[in-house]
Amino acid sequence: MAAGGNPYRTRLIGRLPPSDFVGARVKCTIMPSIHSPKSIFSYRKFWAQRFGVAPFLPMSRAGMEALGWDSCDVILITGDAYIDHPSFGMALIGRLLEAQGFRVGIISQPDWRSADDFRQLGRPNLYFGVTAGNMDSMVNHYTSERKIRSDDAYTPGGLAGRRPDRAATVYAQRAKEAWPGVPVVLGSIEASLRRLAHYDYWSDTVRRSILMDSKADLLIYGNAERALVELTHRLAQGEPIRDIHDLRGTAFVVAQGWKPDADWRELDQSHLEEAGGHPIHFAGKPEARQKTVLRLPAFDSVKTSRPLYAHASRLFHLESNPGNARALVQAHGARDVWVNPPPLPLATPELDALYELPYARAPHPDYGEANIPAWEMIRFSVNIMRGCFGGCTFCSLTEHEGRIIQSRSEASVLREIEAIRDRTAGFTGIISDLGGPTANMYRLACKDKAIEAACRRFSCIYPEICKRLETSHAPLLALYRKARALPGIRKILIGSGVRYDLAIRSPDYVRELVTHHVGGYLKVAPEHTESAPLAKMQKPGMASFEQFARLFAQFSRAADKEQYLIPYFIAAHPGTSDEDMLHLALWLKRNRFRPDQVQTFLPTPMALATAMWYSGRNPLKRVTESSESVEIVRTGRQRKLQKAFLRYHDPASWPILREALHRMGYSDLIGNGKQHLVPTVNPFNEKARGKKRELAQRGKYAKEKG
Repeated sequence: MAAGGNPYRTRLIGRLPPSDFVGARVKCTIMPSIHSPKSIFSYRKFWAQRFGVAPFLPMSRAGMEALGWDSCDVILITGDAYIDHPSFGMALIGRLLEAQGFRVGIISQPDWRSADDFRQLGRPNLYFGVTAGNMDSMVNHYTSERKIRSDDAYTPGGLAGRRPDRAATVYAQRAKEAWPGVPVVLGSIEASLRRLAHYDYWSDTVRRSILMDSKADLLIYGNAERALVELTHRLAQGEPIRDIHDLRGTAFVVAQGWKPDADWRELDQSHLEEAGGHPIHFAGKPEARQKTVLRLPAFDSVKTSRPLYAHASRLFHLESNPGNARALVQAHGARDVWVNPPPLPLATPELDALYELPYARAPHPDYGEANIPAWEMIRFSVNIMRGCFGGCTFCSLTEHEGRIIQSRSEASVLREIEAIRDRTAGFTGIISDLGGPTANMYRLACKDKAIEAACRRFSCIYPEICKRLETSHAPLLALYRKARALPGIRKILIGSGVRYDLAIRSPDYVRELVTHHVGGYLKVAPEHTESAPLAKMQKPGMASFEQFARLFAQFSRAADKEQYLIPYFIAAHPGTSDEDMLHLALWLKRNRFRPDQVQTFLPTPMALATAMWYSGRNPLKRVTESSESVEIVRTGRQRKLQKAFLRYHDPASWPILREALHRMGYSDLIGNGKQHLVPTVNPFNEKARGKKRELAQRGKYAKEKG
């Protein structure tokens, strides 16, 4: 089966209301549901399992020799420091492959200026696995204003400059140079976000798929475990990587027009839809969908046509549900980039086993006593789930982890807390977080798996929470209570952001959270107050935030605790006008919020909001020549102004705000009263001048008396 899936079963469920789907008119009622895939821990182990478990995966020849190895089967190259902990991608993947019986080495933060560092562990028997690290290298290097960051949380000492720009591409090229003929497999977030043609904010151009520039043999996107385990075993059995085209969650380059076999059909979607014309259908027999590939607009087309870029982005996101997604193909000159449907989520037992592999739970000893900020941040935290069905258009989670929540069992989480208590140096009894992409989506899912497999909504909770979504927080409450009852655990804090529109559905959860799990401050992300930008973000209105804030205050008082909400807001998001930012600033002032750290929208590759920002069109709806346009903030000065509205209380923001308020016709908001947004003059300078006058008068009086 070339698309990499398992057989479907079908079920007749009746016509569903169009509101449950985005951009699709329901024509057929056959809904696919995927059988359980093969467990990632059910493969026969490779012969090298005889070497046992390494205290740390080796980073040098000496480390390999100490383990009795003469070579590595797989070498993982990463832009991060190697920390043997499941929150760090290379450790998680490395330990998973070790559990399959393979010998895995790590090349961490190699000097990319030559190929020498890429030879330090010798030639891998199977392949190089390449990643930029836990963060996209460009986001790691540059602020939203394209200024170079001065530090890197994933590097010993927090030092910047230990990885190149576009690290995954550079590392892949150097690995090819060091060992010609050895397969190179790309993975992690930098590869996921660049698997097709994408707008690149840092160069202000549309760039080709990362496969074209890196010359990698295969790209694994999203949660890579299922594809990577099967790939590694098949390569170990002698199958050439050039013949492996049937793994879900993978992308590769083929000759233009290539198909896995003659039964496949291509559906050409490379042109804009006609206004009033018929939409992109998802219905049809599951068997036909399994052997259908959608042709996206070619790289040359999306590079020159902004509406076509938005159209391609819409198609890409509509094919993101592993239950019904079709393969995608995009021409890059004379070749095609082929993207198989997304990976099937891991079942709870698989996720449990993955997170309970024998991690050392510490940085590699080679780093000595060096401080690694990212490690300090997560060393006492526990990841309890993956994925997010929020569908925020500016967020990369949709493109990388997907919308289906994958949760660990309660027992597995409790065992990890005990492991932290017993094995992590410096533990004082406080767990810093039980969370993941969000704090409170643990075990939340669609009530009907057949509908979940067929759904093509961009979000399960926007514009309103789907009636089919299970929103009970009871499993999370039970986990919290059992976790804090463990011997040696003084407190469980929640550091992940709380999705408050879900939380208010379970007031008992809010009470428990506020009473026991807030360390003075709680992060939430309303992002904006105005309906226009919120609609482009796919975020709820302020009514749900205000309801949550009331519950937070009520339960804080009941617990006799002084606690505060820390709301996060975004400036310059697509669809945001200067007047929207003014109203947000007035709301902040009215509610006595003075944000210290504020975010200006950063267009990351493949995100829906990035498609809006680049194209000026709205891909949440069908894209035609005359479809909805989106207001975009592009210039540095206007971005600076919108950020200044969030920092209305900062004297450095007042000059640009005064100028803007005069221009916008809101001069009445300038003054020195409580009702004004910014003062007429800087009161600190005024105070200084007044003091100077007072001293001068005193001097004059003393002189006259003298």
